[in-house]
Amino acid sequence: MTERVTLITGASAGIGTELARVFAANGHRLALTARRIDRLEALASELSAKGKKPIIIACDLEAADAGETIAAALAAEGVELDCLVNNAGFGVFGDALERDRAEQLGIIDVNIRALTDLSLRFADQLVRNKGGILNVGSVAGFLPGPGMAVYYASKAYVISFTEALRCELGKHGVRVTVLCPGPVPTEFQARAGFAPGFDSAILNVSAADVALAAYRGLMANKRAVLPGLGIKIVPFLLRLFPRGFILAAVGRFQMRKR
Repeated sequence: MTERVTLITGASAGIGTELARVFAANGHRLALTARRIDRLEALASELSAKGKKPIIIACDLEAADAGETIAAALAAEGVELDCLVNNAGFGVFGDALERDRAEQLGIIDVNIRALTDLSLRFADQLVRNKGGILNVGSVAGFLPGPGMAVYYASKAYVISFTEALRCELGKHGVRVTVLCPGPVPTEFQARAGFAPGFDSAILNVSAADVALAAYRGLMANKRAVLPGLGIKIVPFLLRLFPRGFILAAVGRFQMRKR
């Protein structure tokens, strides 16, 4: 019988690292991928001391052949996916016309193209193994995002795509869940180019708590997981206001970060 693993992208930091810890603690053998091999090796060493040794795949998801690289590495190990966790993602802060175009296209490569590629590429294995897909979106996906236009739009795609996959794959016994956290204290803000504000202080949930909620949600086959009470009410509140009002409000809020 082919060994089954859980593939986690962006496992070298933040929510990805905590997801690796949660899945490992629940008996999953892991395949971890990210750009920073030193961090992956350190995490693999930590997890190996408590359970099965993870497979490490150093890979930049912005690369066009990232999917092939990951698939080849897993095939070489003789394993199949039981769960796929599309966690990798990043954003950049600032007006879209002022930020580097290539960097913003990189957001699409990682947040959208790679997530879609891996979801479709391994769908047959997940169907065969009655597994699961956990895609990491964001509460930003419910909003227009002036000041982080490409990032917000990418997360709207993640939510929509994941919900559609849930409908299509659910009849085959595959669990599909989208995780939509609010502000989480990780390296995300520094890479995006802004410092956490009062929204982070009020709404943030730790990366460890987010990961645990995500794992439980996937195992329970929830459609969406919104960690923290403050985040859970955001989609409801958005229904009470016109889209134009929300757009202007988000724009004013984002301006304060400059």
